[in-house]
Amino acid sequence: MRTSRAAQRIQRIKQSPSGAAADRALELKRQGKPIISLVVGEPDFDTPVHIRRAAWEAMERGDTRYTHNSGTPALRQAIAAKLLRENGVAYGLNEIIVTHGAKSAVYLALGATLDPGDEVIIPAPYWVSYPDMVLLCEGKPVIVPCPENVGFKLTPQSLEAAITPRTRWLLINSPSNPTGASYSAAEYRALAQVLLRHPRVMIMTDEIYEHIRYGDQDNPNIVAIEPRLRDRTLIVNGVSKSYAMTGWRIGFIAGPADLIQAVSILKSQAAGTTCSISQAAAVAAYEGDQSILAVHRDIYRQRHDKAIVLINAIDGLSCLPPAGAFYLYVNCAGIIGKRTGDGATLATDDDVVLYLLENAGVALVSGSAYGLSPYFRASIATSLENIETGIARIAAALAMLE
Repeated sequence: MRTSRAAQRIQRIKQSPSGAAADRALELKRQGKPIISLVVGEPDFDTPVHIRRAAWEAMERGDTRYTHNSGTPALRQAIAAKLLRENGVAYGLNEIIVTHGAKSAVYLALGATLDPGDEVIIPAPYWVSYPDMVLLCEGKPVIVPCPENVGFKLTPQSLEAAITPRTRWLLINSPSNPTGASYSAAEYRALAQVLLRHPRVMIMTDEIYEHIRYGDQDNPNIVAIEPRLRDRTLIVNGVSKSYAMTGWRIGFIAGPADLIQAVSILKSQAAGTTCSISQAAAVAAYEGDQSILAVHRDIYRQRHDKAIVLINAIDGLSCLPPAGAFYLYVNCAGIIGKRTGDGATLATDDDVVLYLLENAGVALVSGSAYGLSPYFRASIATSLENIETGIARIAAALAMLE
């Protein structure tokens, strides 16, 4: 007898762990508890003025109606120009579709291409939603552990070993959420050599953090590096992270016209057109002054540098400096097995995160949510004061363990 009114595909998945952690932190704050949240992957900057002004002007012009399902020609043209200018890849308007954020882009792409049992290779640590999206689309997530000693990145050998006759997609996120790992041109070239031997395998690259990088790295794109992969690669990106536009919900996919058409059909039935006002704002983001990207990046770099020093000074914790994004993926193996004042043993990274929430008032997300333990993720998309206070609280709470 059926015990739940929810569909079985919904029962196979879970709520986004990072979303649940953020909700829990907000609830504790509402209760008056002094919580510092290092959970949310959202820039703490306001959307730049020229972008907000473009939205206001669009409303004043009356651009408040449905647009083309694939996005306004103006935005698709701006995206095409951005891809050519910044990534060295050329796409026509029929090869670009605008979506309700990059998250929607990934889900629509999977939904439009997966048949039951198709496999999707997902390097771990992974963004929390990838495996559940695959399950929702009746595919099979194939998780490939990418440990710290290989920089949290997929190697050609591990990719080759994961490919089977049912492999449909390789999903790569660079720079990565949660680790900040970023593939170099040489690393992409090595992966491409494997993929060229398996022409049925398609590639989806989630590049939402492309402008948040540390050091002198460029923004390598696998299609630019190996053009022979163009006809089976989808590039996913958007304005949320780079331009502090998370609430505007604008993402996009660029890829072969037949795949974009398949996504468009699904989008037309599942979501419909994307907000016209947000699209006008995104045009301004891509065509306007780009200096804000460097300003934000410099601020993130200051936070990154300070947080790494503070975390690595805590006994039992260590953190590989991320190459990009705005997260720290902190190794807490040195805390596992320690005991709290009331005699409880911290046996997992989930236990560590719960302990720090209750005893330090710091909200984090455990590594188990990202497929590789024992770690926790801390967001540095918050003020330096919050970062310093939060890490000081973590250090004090861990010092009380036995």
